[in-house]
Amino acid sequence: MIVSMKPPYDITPKILKLISSISEKMGEVNANYLSKPSPQLRKQHRIKTIHASLQIEGNTLTEEQVTALIENKKVIGPKKDVLEVINAIKVYEQLNEFKFTSEKSFLKAHHQLMHGLIDSAGKYRTKGVGIVKGTKVEHIAPPYSNVPHLMKNLFEYLKDTNELTLIKSCVFHYEMEFIHPFIDGNGRMGRLWQTLILMTEYPVFEFLPFETLISKSQVEYYQSLALCDKLGKSTYFIEYLLGVIDKSLESLLHYKNRVLKDIDRLEYFLSLGVKEFTRKDYMNTFKDLSTATASRDLKKGIELNLFVSIGNLNKTKYTVK
Repeated sequence: MIVSMKPPYDITPKILKLISSISEKMGEVNANYLSKPSPQLRKQHRIKTIHASLQIEGNTLTEEQVTALIENKKVIGPKKDVLEVINAIKVYEQLNEFKFTSEKSFLKAHHQLMHGLIDSAGKYRTKGVGIVKGTKVEHIAPPYSNVPHLMKNLFEYLKDTNELTLIKSCVFHYEMEFIHPFIDGNGRMGRLWQTLILMTEYPVFEFLPFETLISKSQVEYYQSLALCDKLGKSTYFIEYLLGVIDKSLESLLHYKNRVLKDIDRLEYFLSLGVKEFTRKDYMNTFKDLSTATASRDLKKGIELNLFVSIGNLNKTKYTVK
């Protein structure tokens, strides 16, 4: 009989400090209406995420080539690299359809991510593997016969509602890399699933290219994995990843450290699913907005064909197209 156990880690002062810092920044992100970025920003983030995640795995395509593939344009490059990007685009487009607590969903995502790249896409490995860096064996993964029940346990852990989402996402990422359940695609699945876990509580993570920061600090990424291997718990990896998340939120706030433009406000307001509204409704959403600015915004919305106005003066109503 297999007893489900909580993966081992310690809560350190550094972890507590980072969780506090991240929570503070999340408050700022929400207050600045950044939880639903504009389509342009969304697209930029998606490009950076896919490019960074695959670059870590040795993909040679540039950000420009990833952009071209997202726009359905032809790209000249190694066949494997192009297919990796095409697969990743499909997976990230369907991110909201995957369920982070479902092992079936996890295997489906791996199948889509690795389709045409390996024969065992969507299936756990059936042989032993070791991770080699240069000439040195960095990590010997558990025997393949243990993989199904180790992964089953890990998904049981994901259902633990008492665990903080931020911690849970990092622990899953580490444990999955340790188990190394697939012949290939483990790194990108670890990063993808962490994004998915975080997204369920913090939607902004769908558009947060924290993989770019992992890509820029790869040495630290692998060092913290190796250190956790040695110590038998994921504490250092949690500290490393929370640091990455904190920095990526900082860069988002820095990127948007400006007065919200009319188009940002309009896009955010419409993303709330409103069908009919008045100027007062609009101003209730943006409480620090003057009447004159609200009127200018709404005029711009009409010019952009986002909605139509019915009636005049204070009785004007707006209907979304």
